[in-house]
Formats: sequence, C-alpha cells, structure tokens
Amino acid sequence: MGNGALSGAVIAVAGAGGPAGRAALLRLAEAGAIVAGADNDPERLAEAVDAARYGAGGATVTGEPVDLLDLGSTRDWANRVEKEFGRIDGVVHLVGGWRGSETFIKTSLDDWDFLELLLVKTVQHTSLAFFEGLQRSERGRYVLISASGATKPSAGNAAYAAAKAAAEAWTLALADAFRKAGGAAGPTSAAAILVVKALVHEAMRADRPNAKFAGFTDVKDLAEAIAGVWEKPAPEVNGQRLWLTEKP
Repeated sequence: MGNGALSGAVIAVAGAGGPAGRAALLRLAEAGAIVAGADNDPERLAEAVDAARYGAGGATVTGEPVDLLDLGSTRDWANRVEKEFGRIDGVVHLVGGWRGSETFIKTSLDDWDFLELLLVKTVQHTSLAFFEGLQRSERGRYVLISASGATKPSAGNAAYAAAKAAAEAWTLALADAFRKAGGAAGPTSAAAILVVKALVHEAMRADRPNAKFAGFTDVKDLAEAIAGVWEKPAPEVNGQRLWLTEKP
C-alpha cells in the first residue's frame, strides 16, 4: 500500500463501474486510499470493487448503487461515506455518456436532454453534496474528466460538447468557491479538470486490433493522472484544466 499523498485518504468515485472507474478504483486503492465507489449498475460495480480489492491486496474498497440524478440520494451517499470513514478527501467524477450526429442540422435535442442529465446534472449533484466535506479536508480534491471537444466542438458533437463545456464551467465555479473559502492563505481544497480526447481500454483494443486510437488516453494512464492530482498543492491545481492530450 502507498504511503504518499493518498495514504489513508477517503475518495468517492462516481461512475465506478465502467472501464475508467475500474482503473481508478484500483490505482487509488494501490496508493493507499480508502475508496467508495458508486454506479447505477450494481453488477458491474460489484465486479469493479472486487477487482480493486483483490488487485490492491485487500484494500478498503466499497461500492453502492446511487442515483446521482437525484440530489437527495447523492447527499445521502456523501453523508454515509463521511460518517463511515470519518472524512472525505476527494471525489472523482467518471460518469460518462456520448451521443452524436452526422451533421449539425441532424442533431437531436433528445441527445442534449440525455447528455445534460448524465454529464451536467451528476456534476452538479456530486459537487453540491460533497462540497462541505471536501472543504473540511486538508487535501480535498474534486476531479472532473472532460473532453477536448468542449474547447473545440465539432458540428456533429454539438450536444456532447455543450454538455461537457457546461460541466467544466460548473467545476470551475466550484474551484472559485474553494479559492474564496481559503482566503488570503489560498485554497486547501481544489477542483481540477482532466481533459482527454477520448478514452481507450483493453476491450476496445481487442475488438479493433488494427485501430491506432490516435490521441486517446488509456484508462490506466487516466487513473495515474487522477492520483497525481493529490501530489500537487491545492493552489497549483485548483481551477486548472490539466491536458492529457494535445490542445486543439
């Protein structure tokens, strides 16, 4: 187990059941963190939690289904995590989803409605639910995973890029709240954005062995970058977009 910046930290991971979530659970647990995962799919969440426990040699990794589209349920989750483990030192937001269209004019506003819930509403709920706990921590971090398309949207990705941009703006407002709470001494907690072009994992490579996935970030590398946010002082990462791919 680790003895660095994450040793003994209590980290909540939203969207823990997907490939990025599995990688993050394992990496954080290996670094010595206590990890509490949430996902809307109980079966894949249980598999991710078991894999992280085993892979990290019996680390404390828990999981529970949480409706992150409901603010009350999200607050209840935050309260349970802090009550069980005594504090909350981080939230990693990995709730994802994508919908696109062939052209701008063919964009379906149903796609926006879907993505606004997954990519924006869940950020709003997790940040509001965990803010006070993160502020009480001496190493609180809120980590959002975003996409380069939010900075340079393409015609067929209007809904997706707009939702990602909204999530970034909300996270930067959270960062400003941490800055103001820190006063002249500077923030003790931070909100940071990790920007990728897209993610790739082993199953994707197996399905498309000839694909190059140019510019994509492997979920293991993303997990490493997530852990690295705790290695830097809060003022250094607060309100920052940390690029894991080339800027468009």
